[in-house]
Amino acid sequence: MITREEILAALSRVIDPELRRPVTELDMVRDVSIDGSEVAVTIALTVVGCPLRSSFEDQVAEHVGTLPAVSKVTLRFDVMSPDERAALTTKLRGDVETKGIKISPRTRVLAVASGKGGVGKSSLTVNLAAALAQQGHEVGIIDADIYGHSIPHMLGIQRKPVVVDKMIVPPVAHDMRLMSIGFFLDDNQPVMWRGPMLHRALEQFLQDVHWGELDVLVVDMPPGTGDVSISLGQLLPRAEAIVVTTPQPLAQEVASRAATMAQKTGMRVVGVIENMTSDVFGAGGGERLANELGVPLLGSVPLDARVREAADAGEPLVTRDPDCEPAQAILAIAHAIDESRAGGFTRTLPLVS
Repeated sequence: MITREEILAALSRVIDPELRRPVTELDMVRDVSIDGSEVAVTIALTVVGCPLRSSFEDQVAEHVGTLPAVSKVTLRFDVMSPDERAALTTKLRGDVETKGIKISPRTRVLAVASGKGGVGKSSLTVNLAAALAQQGHEVGIIDADIYGHSIPHMLGIQRKPVVVDKMIVPPVAHDMRLMSIGFFLDDNQPVMWRGPMLHRALEQFLQDVHWGELDVLVVDMPPGTGDVSISLGQLLPRAEAIVVTTPQPLAQEVASRAATMAQKTGMRVVGVIENMTSDVFGAGGGERLANELGVPLLGSVPLDARVREAADAGEPLVTRDPDCEPAQAILAIAHAIDESRAGGFTRTLPLVS
């Protein structure tokens, strides 16, 4: 005979795909009933119509349905009450619920910046984050390119974040959490906001989103040195900048301004990445910029149509085709970035009034 304790032990291996913790730890197991070798499990979802029900079905079938004494497992769903959602929020936020969410001091924040658009910064952000996730890190991404948000498409995410008792749970794809302004817009509407509204949006991303225990938070910065870049420098203490440029001298010159802005807002520049190295754009601009800034050249990524094809398909190239030349270059750069760690936060994030 199977016991309730054995069923709960198996359910402890069922992980909520967005909260990234076991359903038993999150008090989501509403009921377990046993009738001989047949088992019925009821899981309470955070919201009605949870888009990831199939993940729970697959995991329960894998971990409970394969137990030797179980011949059949039935999974039913319920929905948490407001009190249960409030208790879940308290559990996840711990003792900082009334003080606002803080990113863990051990979380490394990497701001991927460029002086101008069109240098492949967002594609590099997605692939660097995926490469760090492949190295075993818990990774989150903020799509802070407010006017040119594209990362949800690059990761194939079409669902919106779940809100649990005023706490935003970011969607997860390819083992990475993502938050983007694109989730809160209808269709492909443009963002027509001034500086204070942009600052507020970024503040909410850093405070009201449940990021969990991240090792690395990668931020796709907007090109240039405008309001968003300044706000991020203020909101992300001890963040580190990675500067992306293409080989030609003009891109190198403009990228130098972005690096200078990052340094003036207190960021350490980890290094420079030269993207789209090719006969078309030439080579060497990244090395010249790195020498000018006195930082390492982290690597060069060749111009290759497969990078674009993977982004259009909603999958990082380092996942889709890890053995191709640009993917190998990005994986090597991620390894160099991982080895360059110099510390985390020294103060907490400001509160939203």
